[in-house]
Amino acid sequence: MSELITNIGELMTQDQDQGTRRNAAVVLEGERVAWIGDAVHAPAADTATDAHGRAVLPGWVDSHSHLIFAGDRTAEFEARMAGEGYTAGGIAVSVAATRAAGDYDLTRLALGRVAEAVAQGTTYLETKTGYGLDVEHEARSARIASTIADEATFLGAHLVPAGADADEYTELVCGEMLRAVRPFVKWADVFCETGAFTPEQSRRVLTACRDAGLGLRVHGNQLGPGAGAALAVEFGAASVDHVNYLTDDDVDRLAQSWSGWAGGTGDRGTVATVLPACDLSTRQPLAPARRLLDAGVQVAIASNCNPGTSYTSSVAFCVTTAVLQMGLSVHEAVRAATWGGALALHRETGADEDGRRAVGSIAVGHRADLHMLKAPSATHLAYRPGIPLTHAVWKAGVREA
Repeated sequence: MSELITNIGELMTQDQDQGTRRNAAVVLEGERVAWIGDAVHAPAADTATDAHGRAVLPGWVDSHSHLIFAGDRTAEFEARMAGEGYTAGGIAVSVAATRAAGDYDLTRLALGRVAEAVAQGTTYLETKTGYGLDVEHEARSARIASTIADEATFLGAHLVPAGADADEYTELVCGEMLRAVRPFVKWADVFCETGAFTPEQSRRVLTACRDAGLGLRVHGNQLGPGAGAALAVEFGAASVDHVNYLTDDDVDRLAQSWSGWAGGTGDRGTVATVLPACDLSTRQPLAPARRLLDAGVQVAIASNCNPGTSYTSSVAFCVTTAVLQMGLSVHEAVRAATWGGALALHRETGADEDGRRAVGSIAVGHRADLHMLKAPSATHLAYRPGIPLTHAVWKAGVREA
């Protein structure tokens, strides 16, 4: 079946060749985009949807989330809003609740969070383990993550469990735990931060996971200056996430990692993924997205949906924050939350000829992931903050909302 979406007021493709089009139309054929052009020249299709001048952009690509959990951390949030500082230790509360939950409930809760994200325009989503923190429960989380998300990441190195020896636990992560989760995950991550894993422990985790054939990601520089960004670049990680506290050397390293990247081709560097909702919730300084872009670093925006520091799957809220408080233009913020997220997951390329469909942009042969707004342009995402603007969502060519 083919579907024509026509009379699009603004089509923000995030594709280098197509750019932003006015009075446009798109034809979807199965899971792929089959045609893009002016509405007056649109071909016939099996069905048609009239956008009535609304804006259409790629579906959000949320490259950082933690959806496999049970329990509630409202009390921690209230305490933080009353002035208490954030530390990584609150993760232990979620670990206890997650271990106690049955498979059915854990899966049901995660699927509900995915549905909530899709209803707000997210069409491609990564999620992590990290609330099991023993072999049995990390393997279970990885298995569930592989069934409910598009990309699954192993985050056994999220926190050292209470009572465990840090070096012994690191060895467990690098050995038996890694072997148990390996069939279910594509990526590995480590929380390189004060109160979590030291630079040397993080290095051991990254080395073991790289040797196991996993792509790498790093939580780094969230609570203060640290080694996370430098390690991410050294190991060729796809992304370093949080990045609230970056030195000039960190920014330079990240920028240099993109020196072989020209016009969207060449060697990828390490994406800096900013998490605005988390920054607000933890009352950390907002990540320096403007500074990173100006330095030549590729930036992604993600939700970091998790029970402790960012219990929202609204990428639109993060985009709004990036525009209003982080100095990004609307186009830059939307690009970071679509094409940038795809870049952080190595999914920004691929079309009909190679059988791997790109996400995060709208182009012929790419996956048909579209987000139609109740507005004539994407500018309304920041111009009308807090207003739910999702009108319709197509994921792999299927209308989901």
